[in-house]
Amino acid sequence: MGPEVILTFIIAIAVLFLIGKFLAFPLKILGKLVLNGILGAVLLFIVNFIGGFFNFSIGINIYTALIAGFFGIPGVIFLIFFKFII
Repeated sequence: MGPEVILTFIIAIAVLFLIGKFLAFPLKILGKLVLNGILGAVLLFIVNFIGGFFNFSIGINIYTALIAGFFGIPGVIFLIFFKFII
């Protein structure tokens, strides 16, 4: 193996590493959004379960799911306050 082959191999490894870094970043963001979405849905179900004892519920639809999923706990608190205002 000559120095050209070793240099080409090192450059190929570096390029693959950079491609992996660029692809991993959006997956981290997507994973965080999915985790927030699951947490938001669970919190909506908990609010509706506990609120059932007090005749209080938040409708679970696309808008409330997006707010709770994107903002997480602050989104659910916003939905509770918004429900009291209306």
